[in-house]
Amino acid sequence: MGREAVPSLPPDSLDHAWKLAAVVDVETTGLDPYREEVVELAVILFAYDPAAEEIKSIVDEYVGLREPAVPIHPDAAAQHGLTPEQLRGRQLDEARVKGILERARLLLAHNSAFDRPFLERLFPACRSKPWLCTMEGIDWRAKGYRSRGLGNLLRDHGIRMEGLHRARADATATLVLLSQPSASGGTYFRELLRNAAISTGAPRRADS
Repeated sequence: MGREAVPSLPPDSLDHAWKLAAVVDVETTGLDPYREEVVELAVILFAYDPAAEEIKSIVDEYVGLREPAVPIHPDAAAQHGLTPEQLRGRQLDEARVKGILERARLLLAHNSAFDRPFLERLFPACRSKPWLCTMEGIDWRAKGYRSRGLGNLLRDHGIRMEGLHRARADATATLVLLSQPSASGGTYFRELLRNAAISTGAPRRADS
């Protein structure tokens, strides 16, 4: 990784004033959240300082595979590389995921318009959580970035991440990207929080 990773701290070292949020990423059998299914899920719980609007540390994380009841579309398989053989018999630890999600005050994803309906289908309680989109919630093009795609933004910021298009790598990369300084002051995480307070538009689909 080309930039410093977000540190992991034990629970007893966390400041009582910090809040918790979670960045999520799903890999799926295809694009339609009402017909396709999740095959991999990553949830990274992190602490942030609401006063300074800064990410402080990773608190907990879960990554799991899931055998779907529908075939994997070739385009999806080409992205994440997961096969039926790798997924056979695999199940998510639903109690573990629920426990992490319940602790999160906010949920974040890069292109939440995609991840959100898949996650809410598996864990309906997520519907009551505020969602922030790191793709839509920051005006990357106004900053001179030609692409809002996660891989391109990482490259433009000098962040090297192995295994993109797998859930853990994408969720970790999103968190590292948010911790980078923004030209508008503070970090991208601060900018995302402030933009979310005035944003009313629904997320659109990803583009290149």
